[in-house]
Amino acid sequence: MPAPVDLACVVHCHSTYSDGTGTVGQIARAAQRAGADAVLLTDHDTLSAKERGEEGWYGTVLVCVGFEVSPVGRNHYLAFGLQEVIDHEGMSAGDIARAVAEAGGIGFAAHPFSRGSERFRRTRGMPFDDLECEAMTGIELWSWVTDTAERLGGFADAARFLSRPERFVDSAPARNLAAWDALCAKRPVVALGGIDAHQIGVRVGGRVPIRLMGYHRSFRHLRTHVLIDPPTGDAASDRDSVYAALRAGRCYLAVDSLAPARGFRFEEMGSTVSAPFRLRAHVPRPASLRLLCGGRLLLERHDVSLDYVAEEPGAYRVEAHLPAYGRRRSWIISNPVYVS
Repeated sequence: MPAPVDLACVVHCHSTYSDGTGTVGQIARAAQRAGADAVLLTDHDTLSAKERGEEGWYGTVLVCVGFEVSPVGRNHYLAFGLQEVIDHEGMSAGDIARAVAEAGGIGFAAHPFSRGSERFRRTRGMPFDDLECEAMTGIELWSWVTDTAERLGGFADAARFLSRPERFVDSAPARNLAAWDALCAKRPVVALGGIDAHQIGVRVGGRVPIRLMGYHRSFRHLRTHVLIDPPTGDAASDRDSVYAALRAGRCYLAVDSLAPARGFRFEEMGSTVSAPFRLRAHVPRPASLRLLCGGRLLLERHDVSLDYVAEEPGAYRVEAHLPAYGRRRSWIISNPVYVS
């Protein structure tokens, strides 16, 4: 079998079809400029980009069109692989997840741990109410914009984030990781890293001369890498391969602006295996590697690989950290291997 191909995907992005300021073509060009391989577009409650034939390959970038189920105030859900949007009126969080699954799609709770900003009172929380719903494929473990915005201590922090996000953001929120570990102890829950990119600004004559953070800048940082068979060039087939990898948990989060993560391996990631099982992980450059199970640290070493025999049941995952700008920063977060 051919070795899997690692596609670096920008997940959770909005275009002019909802509340973003860029067209699909502009977003694809921004992704190519940022070095990403794919964009998972998630406009609010619309598949207009798909319906107008804008899903597909744009040079080296694959645009996959999903949507964000968007009830007012909470329970937003990233849905992929559907031909129609979900009429969510009157639905609970669990109802939404079940509707997506019953229609044959996959779905991920968007910014599920959101609780709003203590400093900016007008920034309300946008949580997801039913994270234990078994119909849910997974969660947006780290929402780059939402999680960061809620941690800002004031306008000075906001200015630092907008000017140099790579210096300001150092790690995935610990409470998100702890909640995810608790979920994975009960059943497989796939984690994504999302941007929630809107390129907030003013659109004039097809361009956005005034913007807070351009798509290409936000696309440089947090990505979800999927491991798929070599792309065929057929957009529908390659899109389905991306979705299949996400469904199976053959994916990991990486902050590629710290260092390119392509080449990371965690054997049998996303799979359920029987104990005892030898866990093997490799990173493309030396890093602080941590192996965890249920949030409990089992092994930590500075190296390019780790090897551990799992003899107890649990969800085992790997983190890699790198030093940058005077602090240790999250670089890679794997999805688990589930040992039974």
